[in-house]
Amino acid sequence: MNRFEYIVESIDGDYANLRRTDAETEELKLVARALLPPDIAEGTKLLYEWMQYSVME
Repeated sequence: MNRFEYIVESIDGDYANLRRTDAETEELKLVARALLPPDIAEGTKLLYEWMQYSVME
């Protein structure tokens, strides 16, 4: 399974804009907040693995 690292760039209502940190890209990924851990904020580092997001320490 693939593993991706993201940072929360911004939160807009029920959605969050994520930027990949493990690859060179300027594109943001728009993700529904319902799919993300409830305690995220701007600047939170996330790990996407096994079709699930989790907060990175």
